Amino acid sequence: MVARTVRICTLAALCLFYAAAQDFHTYVGRIEERSVLLAWGTTTGTGNTIGRESGSHGKASVSVGPQIRETDKNWVVVDGLSPDTEYPYSVSLNGKTIASSTVRTYPEKTGKLAFFVMGDWGTGSTPQFQVAERMQQEYSKHEGTDNPVRFVLAAGDNIYAKIPLLNSRSGDKDSHWRETFFLPYANLLAHIPFYPALGNHDGNQSESRGDLNVYLDNFFFPGDRPERWYRFSVGGLLDVFALDSTTNSFEGPPRPAYEIDGPQFQWAERELSASHTPWKIVLMHHPPFTAGPRHEAKLTVLRHFVDLFSKSGVDVVFNGHEHNFQFSERNGATGGVQYVVSGAGGELRGRDVTSSLEENHIAAFGNIHHFLLVEIEDAVMRITPIAPGAVPMKIADPQRRPVEVPLVVEKHANKVSHLP
Repeated sequence: MVARTVRICTLAALCLFYAAAQDFHTYVGRIEERSVLLAWGTTTGTGNTIGRESGSHGKASVSVGPQIRETDKNWVVVDGLSPDTEYPYSVSLNGKTIASSTVRTYPEKTGKLAFFVMGDWGTGSTPQFQVAERMQQEYSKHEGTDNPVRFVLAAGDNIYAKIPLLNSRSGDKDSHWRETFFLPYANLLAHIPFYPALGNHDGNQSESRGDLNVYLDNFFFPGDRPERWYRFSVGGLLDVFALDSTTNSFEGPPRPAYEIDGPQFQWAERELSASHTPWKIVLMHHPPFTAGPRHEAKLTVLRHFVDLFSKSGVDVVFNGHEHNFQFSERNGATGGVQYVVSGAGGELRGRDVTSSLEENHIAAFGNIHHFLLVEIEDAVMRITPIAPGAVPMKIADPQRRPVEVPLVVEKHANKVSHLP
């Protein structure tokens, strides 16, 4: 047990962040151009101990640069900030400092943007901590540059049950989130927010109905309320549309959230039509295009969304669900849209699907734990799968090129996205 505790502190560099925190977790819930949302709480005790509706832990004083806010809640929005500016911040609870770090507001206008994408991660496993440590290293490399990493897009299956058949520690209590979220990503969460999409393991499609309530409480969404689907924009360059491809329900048996006559699809039609940023991307858990090995493509039930993405000028769709890396072709079958599966942030399904790539419109495949670094510069997006450790990811393509080098998506290119 002692050895495991030491390993966790080493991998995630948590000792600095929690030295005086007495097991309080402090995290960036949301960033905008002139404001940030900071939240704090604990994953010990019973009941709702962290998140939007959690019970108060006492009087908090929060400073971000020159701005100071006091609250009895476990989160606060600090506004009055300047765009694209790094600020030191501190959080004091009942007169004791529980966190101090830095946060950078979003730019009003930019031609560059960097962020991470990762799916199927919340296992609490050694590989998850290793991927998290590699993410922190990559974040630090970009920190202080003109293109820092701004946020993490989480492609679903954010928290897994420890014993799936029994739904044991499935994420329906805050204590389940300690080693699956707040510990591995502590140093990232001190600087940037996670913006998630729902996966089947985040509710009663695969696990406990209570998972969905805790998911909606612990994350802070751009619309300033719990949302199963939502949109946010960054720097006039990018619109992100997070969608729910699950059958998770609050009451009764699981039922689809993605039907053509449902409120989500109607919302997506309106919002995609109203979007005029140079780049539009979608985040949703289930991939319409995949070569497996375990899950079949969800093209049939998501066809109306696939057609909408093509018609609405969506550039890239990021998915999880399949525990590997896949990079689609951009052709008539995919509607000219780039589909990317990144579902191995904590889980991995180690089977080679090279023989199934062509029939499923997949141009590249990688079978290793990883996350994605996504960098946009004007009309070019570079998507780089990054694996922990010194072993580079191998992708299956005609030339068998190694990655960590970027795969390129060219804006409005009338051709298959090319490999480097």
